Amino acid sequence: MQTLNIYIPFLKIKRAFQITAILTKYAFIELGDHSFLFRIGRKRRKNTGKTVYSTPERIRQTIEALGPTYVKFGQILADRSDVVSDRLRKELKKLQSKVAPFDNNAAILIIEKALGKNINDIFSCFSQTPLAAASIGQVYRGRLKSGEEVVIKVQRPFIANKIRLDIYLMKYLARKLAKKYPELTAINIVGLVDEFSVSILKELDYNNEANNNKIFRQMFADSPTIKIPNVYEEYTTKNVIVSEYIAGITPDNPQVLKDHGLDPEQTVTNGANAIFTMIMKYGFFHADPHPGNLFVLPGDTVAFIDFGMVGMLRSKDINFLADFTIGFEKKQSTIITKSLLTLCGKQFFEYEDELNFAIHQMLMQNFNVKVVELKNFSKVLESSIQILIQYKLHIPSGIFMLIKAMATLEKFAENLAPNLSLAPIVLPYSQYILRERYSARKIAYEIYDTAQNYINLIRNLPDDIGEILYKIKEGKIKHDIKLNDDMLFVKTFKQVSLRLAYTIILIGLFIGATLLISWEHKNKFGYFILYTSFVLILLLLIRWIFKKRL
Repeated sequence: MQTLNIYIPFLKIKRAFQITAILTKYAFIELGDHSFLFRIGRKRRKNTGKTVYSTPERIRQTIEALGPTYVKFGQILADRSDVVSDRLRKELKKLQSKVAPFDNNAAILIIEKALGKNINDIFSCFSQTPLAAASIGQVYRGRLKSGEEVVIKVQRPFIANKIRLDIYLMKYLARKLAKKYPELTAINIVGLVDEFSVSILKELDYNNEANNNKIFRQMFADSPTIKIPNVYEEYTTKNVIVSEYIAGITPDNPQVLKDHGLDPEQTVTNGANAIFTMIMKYGFFHADPHPGNLFVLPGDTVAFIDFGMVGMLRSKDINFLADFTIGFEKKQSTIITKSLLTLCGKQFFEYEDELNFAIHQMLMQNFNVKVVELKNFSKVLESSIQILIQYKLHIPSGIFMLIKAMATLEKFAENLAPNLSLAPIVLPYSQYILRERYSARKIAYEIYDTAQNYINLIRNLPDDIGEILYKIKEGKIKHDIKLNDDMLFVKTFKQVSLRLAYTIILIGLFIGATLLISWEHKNKFGYFILYTSFVLILLLLIRWIFKKRL
């Protein structure tokens, strides 16, 4: 144990020196290229056609030199328009996690150790050439003893320890930077690193990927147009996963699909239906549906593979997407603005009119006013998010993964069927969510929950007020309140006060009428007050629910 306590800090220091050396090397190169002495030589190299690297290109090279953890982090930053500039994001999108494959004998040893059997006792055939190699693992093809064709994904040796070490150092550096440069709190660099660490550590455990795969198989169990490969759980561990081999065509060339008797437009329709079902109905979606993770099977069936990276949405996010889609289809900036403010958790926003005008301008400048095709959906969504960033509004991180998935789907559709509009596909999903939201059952549940909240408020109000007054007398509550001359705050405060007073009076009348009737069953005045207060409470609840949903 004592040896381990010494060895771990040694590894951290060693890795810290490696990172420092790489950063120093590329920093000096960058400074040299932009210094006065090297500026002439840089211009001469550019004129003679030699490669001259820009600052974003140099940053990408630095990230690639730092290793797989930083490559993964760079790929995530490439989708975060709230953190990274457009120019740098474009360069970060070029980051590739493909690396040279590691030794086959090492892969076989990992499989045998993980599964507790000799490789020949598990597979009747095991390819010695990997199908693909990436930063975290590599994939082989094989055949089980029972005859099923499978793919075997094996994690690189010691990669988990390396990534955990990098995460520790990234968190340490993020905390130091946030403390030294308070302006970085605007982008929440510590939260960003924490979020990334959770994501990549999940990806390191192949059991999570197997569970994701199982969920998607249940989603599309009855679908004739979507195929999710089976995962063999008895051959799946933390660092090895064995799944069904999919023999299909990669959907990156429409002519190849046609040559095999497939319909590119129907393929896109089936794939889009699958993605929107994941997003709009379940809020759980494949976060990287690029052609490398898709195959087309006979009958235009679309198969999805690689479920290591998934996105999850809250019900609020799904409702936002439904409202945004409706507003986009109707070309109404007001609906889009309301949906965006709901997404950010802003019921009252001082600059709502300005935000609405900015959204309206964006629609006018980028698209034909008469024909706004939904194939540009992800572009409008991303432009809207950029506007929110300008107003310094907080955007849930899951939305950026959604934007990435939507943009990938859009490119996939544009490549295979450029004339196909996605509007008829996505709108029914949005309309379904709206119908569910305003269904009688949903409203009944909302009324019941709201009534329970008001009853609890009235029941606990005397005790809460008593506790507050007691703490004020004891001097335990001290708080300075500074208010600017803000008309929005004053207006909001008055509205809340009036509503609270109105609610207390109504509930008081309702309770009083109930008591009158319990004392005297034939008291007509009591019944009148009871029915009147009940109707007014019901109207108040309905008004509150519908205003909340707008």
